[in-house]
Amino acid sequence: MRILVAEDDAVTRKLLESTLGRLRLDVIAVADGNAAWNALETLKGKDAPEIALLDWMMPGLEGIQILRQLRTTPGFELLYVILLTSRTDKEDVAYGLAAGANDYIAKPFDPSELEARVRVGERMVKLQRSLAARVAELEVALAHVQRLQGLLPICSYCKKVRNETNYWEQVDSYLTSHSDVQLTHGICPQCMETMMKQLDEASS
Repeated sequence: MRILVAEDDAVTRKLLESTLGRLRLDVIAVADGNAAWNALETLKGKDAPEIALLDWMMPGLEGIQILRQLRTTPGFELLYVILLTSRTDKEDVAYGLAAGANDYIAKPFDPSELEARVRVGERMVKLQRSLAARVAELEVALAHVQRLQGLLPICSYCKKVRNETNYWEQVDSYLTSHSDVQLTHGICPQCMETMMKQLDEASS
């Protein structure tokens, strides 16, 4: 999993890189807020970081400013953001969380606490991925259902139906191509009776 680290203090940044590297995370480290935003914009898409660890106070854009931009920029709504800050008063913590942070870590950070909070972030990201996949599956299923709604032109004689490309096809073919229905074929009692009568008449 890829994580962005934005910290202006070189020593702290190296410690963060080292600690997160031991967790087998792909770490992108930058020294200020502007570089952090540029990295996020450049990597937007499938290569984008899934977790961001942002120092609250740093040159350029501060962590809280980046956070606000993220929460209003399409494509970054689900990025898991952890604020790294020496501002640990309850009012400051509440302010950071209200701005959209998912979590925070006090400076100087404790490596075991950092690992625990990042692991929580990983679990949340994986859960979001799973939920997004299920939503996509449900949308596809709903699309199939919607395709079978409304008026369906059917021939009065051969019982073929007209599809969306104006081509007439068998009902069973139409159903299997527009839904997850698997059809099996048999003979209903009425048709069986008719067929037997026809056989009896042909043999007599």
